[in-house]
Amino acid sequence: MPKLKTKSGAKKRFKISGTGKVIAAQAGKRHGMIKRTKKFIRNQRGTTVLFDGDAKNVKKFFLPNG
Repeated sequence: MPKLKTKSGAKKRFKISGTGKVIAAQAGKRHGMIKRTKKFIRNQRGTTVLFDGDAKNVKKFFLPNG
């Protein structure tokens, strides 16, 4: 059986915490900030923990060694 490779796009976007949770950047901040409210921009700073269903898929398909 060959080694499992990590998807190179996923390793730039996700990080696995010490307790096994998947951490990702907040969504919706790539472009179009002029139409967003100040409150939205402020609340989208930093990172967030993915929901369990999404995290399970990321760990299974994209970060098998993580």
